Amino acid sequence: MRRMPTPAFDPERFRREARAVVDWIADYWRTLEPRPVRSQVAPGDVRAQLPPHAPNEPEPLSAVLADLDRVIVPGLTHWQHPAFFAYFPASTSGPSILGELLAAGLGVQGMLWSTSPACTELETHVLDWLRELLGLPERFASSGVGGGVIHDSASSGLLCALVAARERATHLQSNRHGLAQTERPLVAYASAAAHSSFDKGARIAGLGDAWARRIAVDARGRMDPGALAAAMDADLAAGRVPCFVCATVGTTASGAIDPVPEIAAVVARHGAWLHVDAAWAGAAALCPELRPPLVAGAEAADSWGFNPHKWLLVNFDCHALWVADRTWLVQALATRPDYLRNAATDSGGVVDYAEWQVPLGRRFRALKLWLTLRMLGAEAIRGRIRAHVAWAGEFASWVAADPRFELLAQPSLSLVCFGLRAGDAASRRLLDRLNAGGTAFLSQATVGDRFALRLAVGAALTERRHVEAVWAEFSRLAAEAAQSA
Repeated sequence: MRRMPTPAFDPERFRREARAVVDWIADYWRTLEPRPVRSQVAPGDVRAQLPPHAPNEPEPLSAVLADLDRVIVPGLTHWQHPAFFAYFPASTSGPSILGELLAAGLGVQGMLWSTSPACTELETHVLDWLRELLGLPERFASSGVGGGVIHDSASSGLLCALVAARERATHLQSNRHGLAQTERPLVAYASAAAHSSFDKGARIAGLGDAWARRIAVDARGRMDPGALAAAMDADLAAGRVPCFVCATVGTTASGAIDPVPEIAAVVARHGAWLHVDAAWAGAAALCPELRPPLVAGAEAADSWGFNPHKWLLVNFDCHALWVADRTWLVQALATRPDYLRNAATDSGGVVDYAEWQVPLGRRFRALKLWLTLRMLGAEAIRGRIRAHVAWAGEFASWVAADPRFELLAQPSLSLVCFGLRAGDAASRRLLDRLNAGGTAFLSQATVGDRFALRLAVGAALTERRHVEAVWAEFSRLAAEAAQSA
């Protein structure tokens, strides 16, 4: 007799196994601190422990969880570890994880309003909440011609803003004729310290490397508005069209904040699109005392985006992008074949978020943002951001007071860039030794022309004692290096 296939969803089995998975996750978080922060495996170690072929027969969850412990976890770098100070945080929280579980459990496809109205309307509403919490101007509210949308990452947000800028600049019918028929090349600009997603976005949008300008920065790593003005004027004089400017609020290397109001004045002279990339630092605008430099100039921006999945305790992926006028975004990205036609869309009275992004399909990401804001509350999130900024400030003061070390950039919010006075080679060796020990993990950057160690405070479980411990370890390793020299 042929055996019946395992059902795709058995409510009672799911109830039982979900409890086991939740218990596993809770135990993982409870036991994070003693684990080495960075994976200790060699290339190929994980695959060598996996069977060469997929199973034909079902396996019990217990076997899968056993392999998770034995094979997968040793191959992880633990981004939620309290001593993870590398890159920028990718924080999460219990409510956010529950929101992700609910989204997966509902399994809806939110490409159109009609495919799940609540998926669309919750996203619109929660981004209006967030706009207000950040102190962003009314021009980004959904009540007007603007509004917010959730993307997967700041890279996608920048790309979509660039495509909207291209659309506005060319006035072609959604650019269906292609850039090849544009007589005057379009040019995009960002600072020399801006994220690499600017270059990738220019390539994907069809501008190419030749028309993606990197603008000089000042001694603090901020875009030089005078250099931007000179570059845009030169391009205009040469018959090119200044199309798009990306200002960065919190650069990856050092957390520098571009002078957005001054940049906006330059951009306005050319009628170009101004996008503000506040991927990491934007979250700190929740705190009124930290807000002014983070949202300055936003009233003149065409788009503004940040990542709740970095510092707002919402798990990856979740990028919030606001536009002042959604017309160009929709005109550039909307496609309406017969199989997507419906009465609500045809009425013009609803938002179809598929027209605000590159892919057609979209997940119910708003749920995890909604749960995080509701179950934690804005004040608790502010408190955590304030603590991280304060601890980073203390770390910077310890660096400044130690004659062996030096600050390589002005501390920015919860980011500190520093090095050894003995030079870049010594700093590199120090970082390698610290990371090899497994008790903490930092990343590196080039700040000016110096090799910098970056301490980015922001993990959900980090406490002051972890910041103090990593400084003590740096001090110990620096002393050992001096003795052996």
